[in-house]
Amino acid sequence: MLDIKFVRENPELVKENIKKKFQEAKLPLVDEVIRYDAEYRAAVTKAEALRAARNKISKSIGALMAQGKREEAEQVKKQVTEQAERLKALEAREAELQEEVRSRMLVIPNMLDASVPIGRDDSENVEVERFGEPSVPDFEIPYHTDLMERFNGIDLDSARRVAGNGFYYLMGDIARLHEAVLAYARDFMIGKGFTYVIPPFMMHGSVVQGVMSFPEMDAMMYKIEGEDLYLIGTSEHTMIGRFVDQIIPEAQLPLTLTSYSPCFRKEKGAHGLEERGIYRIHQFEKQEMIVLCRPEESMNWYEKLWKNSVELFRSLDIPVRQLECCSGDLADLKVKSCDIEAWSPRQQKYFEVCSCSNLGEAQSRRLKIRVKGEDGKNYLPHTLNNTCVAPPRMLIALLENNLCADGSVRIPEVLRPYMGGKEALRKE
Repeated sequence: MLDIKFVRENPELVKENIKKKFQEAKLPLVDEVIRYDAEYRAAVTKAEALRAARNKISKSIGALMAQGKREEAEQVKKQVTEQAERLKALEAREAELQEEVRSRMLVIPNMLDASVPIGRDDSENVEVERFGEPSVPDFEIPYHTDLMERFNGIDLDSARRVAGNGFYYLMGDIARLHEAVLAYARDFMIGKGFTYVIPPFMMHGSVVQGVMSFPEMDAMMYKIEGEDLYLIGTSEHTMIGRFVDQIIPEAQLPLTLTSYSPCFRKEKGAHGLEERGIYRIHQFEKQEMIVLCRPEESMNWYEKLWKNSVELFRSLDIPVRQLECCSGDLADLKVKSCDIEAWSPRQQKYFEVCSCSNLGEAQSRRLKIRVKGEDGKNYLPHTLNNTCVAPPRMLIALLENNLCADGSVRIPEVLRPYMGGKEALRKE
């Protein structure tokens, strides 16, 4: 959410930013916000003047009574009562106008960083750099669930009977490999100086509204019926929510955190929830990176976060590329974002495995997260997040890129300590 003062002083810049995101339908919101904000500030000024006048004449009642001027005192009391009623109406109008402003401000997108490429949707995202040499072996690579079934590692049919499409049972060495990846990612991030956290897996609606845009919320979140609780779609939401309405001493920055959680997503509007696939699913587990930092440091942290992903995936012998997200592909709270995509030898193309985002002060403003600077003044920190690993999707890349001609799967060296020393998965 933008600063109302910025919108008030830079309406054309805000409108131009909306156009860059190809959201022309939101253009009228800017003028509406400015109009309601002006009405709100006028109502506040009027209420303050009325309060001052009421307080002044209230003080005269005692003096009039002391002078025996009871009738005049009663007249003044009547005026005070009338002013109190007018003030009550004004305060109610203030609240209405404040909500009109806030509801629109929540929908107006954040200002894009100047480096973000302009494009309508993800088809116009821009490849920046490749890491590792993508290769295609001279033997056939099975579909990922068929590959897992070779090792008796997945049961989709039972999961479908239990919960429907978009769920799975992982078993045996495949389940163990899944957990090995998460454990390795945890230790990798701890080695980078990040603090390991296991957060709540549910959150209140007010926190949901603080960390994500409404379209994302509608498309992703599962609500617990009859309660003000939502299942998390990603752990960065409760990780940022941890600091709601808090003032953080500047000396504690940057806060660098890595969190584990299960994730639950409706995937509303997502086509191809494959009956036999685990690429797009309703339930998965993830290791995340989260940073709260000074505004002037956020772009440096953005670079560090996505490079962490590249380093981690390369240590697993998986070629990747960085893809810069264009303006139309960015969620409304994001200032800048990129995807890290892994190479799929079977499909002979890259697919998304990590998403790194700088959200500027948007989440801090919504959740009232502040930092007390050395000068004693409060300011809003910037928040960033990035996927560390999100199996089972990333298992697709791991299995395909480490598949051998004899049907075995080589276990990357960094994962072997988490697999009891095993060097490969072999069909029983």
